[in-house]
Amino acid sequence: MADPVQEARAQTIYKELRCTVCQNQSIADSNADIASDLRRLVREEIGKGKSDRDIVDYIHSRYGDFVLMKPPFMAHTWALWLAPVIVLLGGGLMCLRVIRRARS
Repeated sequence: MADPVQEARAQTIYKELRCTVCQNQSIADSNADIASDLRRLVREEIGKGKSDRDIVDYIHSRYGDFVLMKPPFMAHTWALWLAPVIVLLGGGLMCLRVIRRARS
């Protein structure tokens, strides 16, 4: 964008939104077509004078919680928040078992 303030706003919003195809990348980091479309949409909405929150809320309403890099903690999003912790704990427990069996 021509205005550096608007460009900074766009970059901030890009980092809040997840690419729906890449899954582990924000739309700022993704080269997928959908990420490009979302970046274009963000720029258009900024150009229309919408607030950052309005833009994120609009995209969230269209794509759901998954599009947010930090989804809200609710009953139906608990897996997004807790899965990494559960996987790490499970892996740690498995390592302990293997070590204990090797010592026996």
